[in-house]
Parts: sequence; C-alpha cells; structure tokens
Amino acid sequence: MSISPSYTLRNKRIWVAGHGGLVGSALVRRLQGEGCEVVAAPRDSVDLRRPDQLERWMREVKPQAVFLAAARVGGIYANDTRPAEFIYDNLMIQSNVVEASRRVGVEKLMLLGSSCIYPRLAPQPIPESALLTGPLEPTNQWYAIAKIAGIKLGQAYRRQYGCDFVSVMPTNLYGPGDNFDLMQSHVVPALIVKAHQAKLANAPTVEVWGTGSVRREFLFVDDAADGMVFLMKNYSDEGIVNLGPGSDVPIRDLVSLICKVVGYKGGVRYDTSRPDGAPRKMVDTSYAASLGWQAHTPLQAGLEATYRWYLDHVASQERRAVA
Repeated sequence: MSISPSYTLRNKRIWVAGHGGLVGSALVRRLQGEGCEVVAAPRDSVDLRRPDQLERWMREVKPQAVFLAAARVGGIYANDTRPAEFIYDNLMIQSNVVEASRRVGVEKLMLLGSSCIYPRLAPQPIPESALLTGPLEPTNQWYAIAKIAGIKLGQAYRRQYGCDFVSVMPTNLYGPGDNFDLMQSHVVPALIVKAHQAKLANAPTVEVWGTGSVRREFLFVDDAADGMVFLMKNYSDEGIVNLGPGSDVPIRDLVSLICKVVGYKGGVRYDTSRPDGAPRKMVDTSYAASLGWQAHTPLQAGLEATYRWYLDHVASQERRAVA
C-alpha cells in the first residue's frame, strides 16, 4: 500500500467512531462541508469492545476512512475511582478498531490521543518529542497508558502492514456537546454551570478551587475538528501532532471571561486550600503550524458558543424537569 500525505475525503464513506461525544459531534459538523458520507455505528448493536460485532458491522458498511474519537473519558474523580474501566475500555476500543480497519481495508485512520498523556513534568510548551520521557500524572495514568498504547499500536501497524494510520494530540477541549455534570466535568463547563447558577440565585460570590494563578490552554472543539480533518487530508507520518490554540491564560482570567459571558456580576472566592495542579500545561503547536494549520476561534467567542449550547440543551431541560 503506497502512503501519500494527500488524501481526499470527497465521495468517501467516513466513520466517526464516538459521533455522539464532544469531539465526534464536532467532527460530524466539520465533515458536512467535505462532500463525503458520514456513517455512525449504532451503540445498541455494535459494542466497540467486542471485536466480532465491530468487524461484522465494518464489513457491511465498508468505511474508507475512520476518525477514532470513541473513548472512555472523565475527570480526575472518574479516573481515580474507575481505573479498570478507563484502561480496559480504551485498550479494547482502540485495539479492535485498529485491527478491524486493517482487516477490512480501511484507507486511512486517525487515532486521537490527549495532552494529558505527556509526562507530568514535561517541558513547557510540550513538544511531541516529550512523549514517554518521564512519569505520568498519577490521577489519570490509566487513561494515559491506554491512549499511549493506542498511538504505539497505530505506529506498529504502519511499520509492519503499511497502514496509513496517524495520531493527533489535542489539548484541553471545550465547546458545544461538553459534559456539564459537575461530578464529571472539566474546568470550562464546571465554571459555566457555577457562574450560571450563581447568577440565577443572585449569589454574592462564586467559589473556584485553587489560587487562580496557574495557566491553562483551551481549544474550541470545532477548531480541533478542523485540525483533525486538515491532518487527515494533508498528513501521513508516524509522528504524533499536537493540536492547541497556541496560547494559554491564567485560570483567574478564564473565570473573569466566563462570568462576563454568563452575565454574572458577583464576586469570585478562591478556595486556596484546594490544589492548583501543575503551574502550566501547554502544548507546542509549531509542528502543526509548519504543516499549515492553526486554531482561529478566540476564547471569548468559543465560550459564548458553549454557553449558548448549555442554555439550549442542558439548562432548558433542567428547568423543564423542575417544572
């Protein structure tokens, strides 16, 4: 099989695995402009952890390209309390999709990693070469090890079988379709819910964990999907590629911006007894930029779109449930 970095999606059948999630739904939106047919595996009959079900479905549907956005995901609490699920489910999903893609002759496959798979004390900003150079963050090591195994699996299939399998490494994502459950959500949706509830209750302050001084980067999920489609069409190599906004912000600034977007005019109380985490976590996006891609959604615009989605899809349902 000859591998070329130029790959067209036009008139192709594309399987977005995990189409209902944050990344998968953004990929479905982005692919609408590519002149391709997007297919989805029905969750009630195709369990990606079951190789027999998966291969049967793939032989019937015959996808030509695959975006592997399906994963067991969650915040620190979920990772810490369900480590077996996080490592087993992700290992099985990746292994089965990669092997079935080889067996049925998929032309191109993209595996999605996450910036949390880099070493806990990686240099900042984090270059792709930092992978496997130091210990992982203990709280999400189960997820990280599974995702690293997926990347290595794709590289091995590329080397041994000549499969055109590539891997991308998106950083912290947010946007429409995010998880707004406070027990499981990441920082952006959690802060949106807190600020929204404080606004409704006319609360004098909203509580935020930590000092607010650490810096984090946030990539709008539709930008991430755009980067993935760009790389699917224009990149073919063994190395992983970071996707990020190219800039980061102090959490304190993020909180101020979210309060502004939500319209909450009260104060902010920082619970400094809570841990801050790493002082900075940012990926180096110079490689993606050299290939011709960069993010384009400003943080405030992305937060506004996310808040609108939350009001339409989450807050409105909660109101109806109470009524």
